[in-house]
Amino acid sequence: MAAVFVAAVLLVLLYSRIRQPVTLRGAVVLQDTDPRREAPISGVKVHASSDGAKLTATSDASGFFMLTLPVWVRRGQPVNFQFEHAGYWPLTVHEFVSDQLYVIHLLPVTPSVHPAPNEPHAVVGNVRIRYSIKTMTTVNIGSVVKTFQVRNAGNVPCKGRHPCSPNGKWKAALGTETLDAGSGNEFENARASCIAGPCPFTKIEKEQLADNGQKLVVTARTWSDTATFLLEAEVFQPMISQIVHQSYPVIFGRTLSFTLPGSAEGVSILADVNGQSIVFPLGPAIYLSWANCSATLNPDQAKVYRCELKPGYQFR
Repeated sequence: MAAVFVAAVLLVLLYSRIRQPVTLRGAVVLQDTDPRREAPISGVKVHASSDGAKLTATSDASGFFMLTLPVWVRRGQPVNFQFEHAGYWPLTVHEFVSDQLYVIHLLPVTPSVHPAPNEPHAVVGNVRIRYSIKTMTTVNIGSVVKTFQVRNAGNVPCKGRHPCSPNGKWKAALGTETLDAGSGNEFENARASCIAGPCPFTKIEKEQLADNGQKLVVTARTWSDTATFLLEAEVFQPMISQIVHQSYPVIFGRTLSFTLPGSAEGVSILADVNGQSIVFPLGPAIYLSWANCSATLNPDQAKVYRCELKPGYQFR
């Protein structure tokens, strides 16, 4: 009997090791009758308990959460969720362990205010988003032309004394020339060639850019008489420029949304408020006199902005 019991325990342990744990996946969004206004909620504390296991996770910028249960928790067992976030009513959900996607809707503590049709309000219209992105460009500021000679006497046997011709038969000579584009500049389109002397018996050994392209080093070989080489290159100056972009947000009801690349700088909202065009810079606090705004960061570093009108304002 003892052997049977030990074998059973070993089988259970082996099964537990082989069986893959269940991962619960879900999303937390704002509860609204219009699906277009169900914005994702980040930073929600998600607590799950099932069969003695207690796990905690936090929703990311897209509202996504993931909890991996221990291997002993099987599909079909009850699981209790608790969702907590400042500004939203806490929520408890009773579900069953499965591979389904759990979509949770939270209600804000302060509901969105929808003004009455006859209530006086300020009009916000012609909303645009303005931002800039730094780009690196180069400007051609000139070119460099230089000649240099590599002196040698032809038809002299090499006898193994370096340097020699490529086939090792004739005595050769090497010459090196260096060009400097100047501090902060760089060479492009560099080229070197033989222009005088017995060019068929010459070779460009090395053509190399150094110091981030600021210096050009060329080495040439001749294994006949003296040869002359021409060295040319274009000089470019790197420059950082700001390109200003403008886009338009998406407006649903009293909420506007837009996304910007992670490299965006100097973000501003341009809008006509009661007919007057005003520029509203968006600093780290993202304060607007006519809307409450928030920003979340996507995994690709893109920023997602969402603004809801304050009482007394409406979009046109």
